[in-house]
Amino acid sequence: MKTTRGILAAALLAVACAGGCAGDSLSSAPAKIVRYDEPPLPAKAVPVLPNTPITPLVDPQCGDPTASLRPTGSAVGGPTIDAIRARGRLVVGLDTGSNLFSFRDPVSGAVVGFDADIAREVARDLLGSPDLIEYRSLGSADRERALQNHTVDLVAKTMTINCERRQKVTFSTVYLRAYQRVLAVKNSGINGLADLAGRRVCVVPGTTSLERIRHEQPGATILAVPTWADCLVVLQQRQVDAVSTDDAILAGLAAQDPYYTQLVGGSISFEPYGIGIPKGNDDLVRFVNGTLERIRADGTWTRIYRQWLSVLGPPPVPPEPTYLD
Repeated sequence: MKTTRGILAAALLAVACAGGCAGDSLSSAPAKIVRYDEPPLPAKAVPVLPNTPITPLVDPQCGDPTASLRPTGSAVGGPTIDAIRARGRLVVGLDTGSNLFSFRDPVSGAVVGFDADIAREVARDLLGSPDLIEYRSLGSADRERALQNHTVDLVAKTMTINCERRQKVTFSTVYLRAYQRVLAVKNSGINGLADLAGRRVCVVPGTTSLERIRHEQPGATILAVPTWADCLVVLQQRQVDAVSTDDAILAGLAAQDPYYTQLVGGSISFEPYGIGIPKGNDDLVRFVNGTLERIRADGTWTRIYRQWLSVLGPPPVPPEPTYLD
């Protein structure tokens, strides 16, 4: 009995080895090669294909897009202002992952930054306390939609004022002047816009930076990712060669990795920032402009700039307002 079992086991072993012991595959398909040297791209990262039409950089005519409504005193109400006061909090759309402008303090967990502090000053004048504020995180492509749907009272998120956007939303006067530039890896050979031909550049969709870089440097390959923080990650991983957007935003990225990245080249375009407000809410526009008038005059604007944007140099003179009436 033992001899019969031994013969049977040997036969089965021979059959098994015929199928696999010699190293032959049971399938003729080649084995899949797994690579570990290419880190994954951020979620929702999308290459902008070279044949994608480039939107012309011609805004519809609206006169001076930075002109806004003249402010009224803080005692003056209105339907929008009255509704916010009845609610007891100001709802502000911003990006909680934008270093220097609006991000969560790692110790306190509070939303802080230049844009956050500007919004807090509006809440101070409107509700009597800068803390009576609710922040809602928005992607750049979601800003106009949030205002049109009235899911926020205002947007304070590095939003460039232009005629195209003014067809959909209303703006305050300019509260910060920025300039589009390039962020690159140190000693990469990239010294400005001209060096981006044939290079990979990271940009966020829904921004003026995307069409500007495609128009000014059509030889660049564009990778669109959801946030500017994602752009820093793919730059650090060498999945792109550069990032291009406003110098103030790039300064926030560079501050997170100052030994690896640097701003290069001159200004590509002028980007005046305004606070976005839903169309028709003129009472809130005038009120916000009143707050901006106050912080320009009493030194608050300069203090906020010095606290958050000193990496760009000494505080400039606050932007002068232009009024429609």
